[in-house]
Amino acid sequence: MPHATSLRRAPVQRRSAERLARILDACAELLDEVGYDDLSTRAVAQRAGVPIGSVYRFFGNKRQMADALAQRNLERFSERVGERLEDAGDRGWRHAMNAVIDEYLDMKRTAPGFSLVDFGNQIPVGTRRAEPNHRVAGRLTDLLSGYLGREAADEDLRRTFLVAVETADALVHLAFRTAPEGDEKVIAELREMLGAYLARVLD
Repeated sequence: MPHATSLRRAPVQRRSAERLARILDACAELLDEVGYDDLSTRAVAQRAGVPIGSVYRFFGNKRQMADALAQRNLERFSERVGERLEDAGDRGWRHAMNAVIDEYLDMKRTAPGFSLVDFGNQIPVGTRRAEPNHRVAGRLTDLLSGYLGREAADEDLRRTFLVAVETADALVHLAFRTAPEGDEKVIAELREMLGAYLARVLD
């Protein structure tokens, strides 16, 4: 569920929350089919099977809708990374790093709409903004600090994770510009680069 601040009105009842989920699902599907420029709130309402007024109850325009989808993507990404780490047990920071990369690549390849909006970096499509990477880095720092045996995430760790996220973001985009499913050689370079960088702090 997107954070309440991204919505004109937060859902209170379960039925309303389910309607919001259908709207975001429809938005994601249409992003893959028609792209951001041709996305419309009316088309989303039709795909979701809800009145257009239901869309405007939550969102003032398609940009707000895409922003909410990006926030939901981050929530799902965090949950799935957490599940991967829980299932794997204590296997060290290198395993955690690869779990984060693997989950991001999986969502990039399979999650509807993710290739266009991911966590908000590409909204509107073609632009680059720094704020989403700060949110991702902050979420990963909070998620992984305990797994890495750090009781509190200090500023050094937060800066390290931000640099890692910015680096990964740039190289993953390069990988997917090079090949539709992501160039494996570029991804391998990403893993090696992040491993060497994080080793200075985490070993």
